[in-house]
Amino acid sequence: MIVTYILPTAKGALARELVMQHGLTQVEVSRLFGVTSAAISQYIKGTRGGNELIDKSAYKEDFYKFITTMANEIMAGMQVAEALCKVCDYVKECGLLKALYVHEGCDPDKLPFLDCSTISNGKS
Repeated sequence: MIVTYILPTAKGALARELVMQHGLTQVEVSRLFGVTSAAISQYIKGTRGGNELIDKSAYKEDFYKFITTMANEIMAGMQVAEALCKVCDYVKECGLLKALYVHEGCDPDKLPFLDCSTISNGKS
């Protein structure tokens, strides 16, 4: 769910925020993200990233407020990867991830629990 729904939407929203609100060029954002400027162009045009499930959810406003906060943090020196990790933590904590799983037909009592720290340490 994170890879399919959250990360593309977060990357697209961050790219738009950094270009439109912070005045970075697409090339500057592409360097920050480690992708081509063509990918950033697609994020800005809305042909890449974004997700109707998030945009139609009750979490939409808070999700995009958090994206704005993360864009501000990136401008203050935070790495994009760290900002995206914080977005993942946020969607887990606020209930958006659970709502996406339920929308996809998963039993809310049997949702997988993914702790990034245990995954990165090789534990499961």
